Amino acid sequence: MNVDELKKIWLEEEAYVFKGWDFSHIRGRYDGEGIPWDYGSIVLSHLNDKYRLLDMGTGGGEFLLSLNHPHNLTCVTEAYPPNVELCRERLEPLGIIVKQIYEDNNLPFEDEYFDIVINRHEYYEESEVSRVLKKGGLFITQQIGGKNNHDLSCRLMDDFKPQFPDFDLKNAADKLEKNGFKILDGEESFIPVRFYDIGAFVYFAKIIQWEFPGFSVESWFNKLCDLQKDIEENGVMQGTEHRFIILSTKL
Repeated sequence: MNVDELKKIWLEEEAYVFKGWDFSHIRGRYDGEGIPWDYGSIVLSHLNDKYRLLDMGTGGGEFLLSLNHPHNLTCVTEAYPPNVELCRERLEPLGIIVKQIYEDNNLPFEDEYFDIVINRHEYYEESEVSRVLKKGGLFITQQIGGKNNHDLSCRLMDDFKPQFPDFDLKNAADKLEKNGFKILDGEESFIPVRFYDIGAFVYFAKIIQWEFPGFSVESWFNKLCDLQKDIEENGVMQGTEHRFIILSTKL
């Protein structure tokens, strides 16, 4: 396949519409070894059907609905306008409360309103989570660490500097403790991620703009061609994902 054909394919991937937090479009074209814990199982093991639940940054509500929590006890937040619209279409008719977030440090809920707050890959302000959580309530968060895909970002950008290089399990746990939480458990992992075609990587990179700032096929075409050589020589292009999870309770 010549470079003009590759560029056409990559531009199509860049233009493909992303909805929710759903990477099914590139399923089978990339994979990882898997996080060594199961976020869903951890949440379910601490979820009581009498708890009032908040899912922060719910995306399109896909994970939330898998929990089968009573809808009348469930609230979600989301900032990305297309996802907010999707949540209003999908979740509100079920009786789930959907709130669009405009400021990360201003959750539109009363003090001590929730028994459990869950958060997967969404920014949070420790003091604000504490405010809306009942005493003894649980905060469970899985986060993308500050070193996520650092190796791939550096291959695209010679002067790349991560936005949050110190965002890791230890520092996140320390900040929660300083804001009145007790850490019950935590785990951190660095896991390989593999892309089997550069089009899949293009789709991925255009979504994760904070790790690939200013990314576009036009801007980074020569670098993408270099990455294409990895695929042609090795059948795969590999990077490293950084994840951690914290289970905590409000004192």
